[in-house]
Amino acid sequence: MSPNDTLEDNLQPATAESAHDHEGHNHDHDHEGHDHDHAGHAHTHGPVLNPECTRELLLDVPADEVAKTYKSITANYKKYARIPGFRPGKVPESVVRRRFVEEIRKDVIDALLPERFNKGVADLGVRPVGQPQVTELTVEDGQPLHVKAVFEYVPEFSIDGYKDVKVEKPVAEVTEEEYKAEMQQLLESRATIEPVEEDRALVDGDWAQISFNGKVADDAEAEPVAGENSLVEVGGKETLEAFTEALRGAKAGQELKVEVTYPADYVDQKLANKTVAYELKVVAIKKRIMPELNDEFAKELGAYESLADLEAKMREYLESRKKQGVEFETKERLYAAYADKFSFAVPESLVQEQIDARLERGMRTLAAQGMTPEQMRQLDFARLRTAQRDSSLLEVKAQLILDKIAQQEGITVEDEAVEKELQMASLQTREPVEELRARLTQNGALGRIREQLLRDKTANVLLERL
Repeated sequence: MSPNDTLEDNLQPATAESAHDHEGHNHDHDHEGHDHDHAGHAHTHGPVLNPECTRELLLDVPADEVAKTYKSITANYKKYARIPGFRPGKVPESVVRRRFVEEIRKDVIDALLPERFNKGVADLGVRPVGQPQVTELTVEDGQPLHVKAVFEYVPEFSIDGYKDVKVEKPVAEVTEEEYKAEMQQLLESRATIEPVEEDRALVDGDWAQISFNGKVADDAEAEPVAGENSLVEVGGKETLEAFTEALRGAKAGQELKVEVTYPADYVDQKLANKTVAYELKVVAIKKRIMPELNDEFAKELGAYESLADLEAKMREYLESRKKQGVEFETKERLYAAYADKFSFAVPESLVQEQIDARLERGMRTLAAQGMTPEQMRQLDFARLRTAQRDSSLLEVKAQLILDKIAQQEGITVEDEAVEKELQMASLQTREPVEELRARLTQNGALGRIREQLLRDKTANVLLERL
């Protein structure tokens, strides 16, 4: 529970979705129908917690202290209240209490509970995570304040024998086949498509320029599938076999009929699992012209002095990329081995936070690829959350284990490393460093950045030992 959170802020029914509602997830929370008895008792139910690492805390505040706090806060409202018909500072106390009943109640809770809650948790000797869920709350002037809250905590667990855990580290060397494939892909990216002047039929590797019109079978309401001057590679990896078979051997000007059944995982979901009867015309035959791999080609690409320079830098790039991939893969194997070796209860709130983080990254990727907010709202988030749970659980377990290893080995993160991250983030967001630092400190993100840097550093130490 952060210093800026209050128990009152958490007095709301929450589900696994609503407790982790983020922009783009389309989790509407309808307060109608929920019985919030703000005047007396409030009973709320939060997201599912892991009972193996959940504790309960009971707090009671004497009636005289509650009454004293109500009186002090009400007097402050009376002093500054601006209500038509009354002079400033002269509003009757009864009017102030009626007009600001919810605000006064919240301020009373804020004044009486947070410090007591934090002390109560400290007395239990556990490290809380997530937000506490208030299951009972009685707040009334002149009556004892009573609250019952449940919260998750990180349980104690052993990492004895973690140094004995070994995993296989894949080879990071770039093979000649991988290098040639990358160079071929580079050549293909610079290839041009040019008309075939000779009178001949289409063969594999040619590009057919076609116009087409198709009708979806067994769906009278489906719109026709039509296009003009589209390019289709005969025998291409992205070309459906039905199109290749129909076009192979055809000549420019020829009209064809072809029936195509699209696979279930077809990129255009409107056509997935559909059968379309096409009438198409071959407008022209084109072929791909590959550039020559020489010094001139290298210079056209950018800051390369020669073909030898391009080849050397390409090998450096591939080696760096493969090394990063191997390190990532090895770390994932190590985390899985740790999770398998060390069994302990994981707070569900941490798992849900990890799912949120994964979905947010996914949403940003989809947005960068052009998906609109309306299209995002059509996604099945319940299914997406379920699909992310196992990997998120593994990730959280790995994080907790890394934290424990860092503590045991005395691994720390220097302030300079955090400062470097802030500088980079400042450049990306174009926000002044000090403003960014203040914002990240207030919302707790700066602490999370330091945590992640510590985990990365610990993981690198473990990787070097393999």
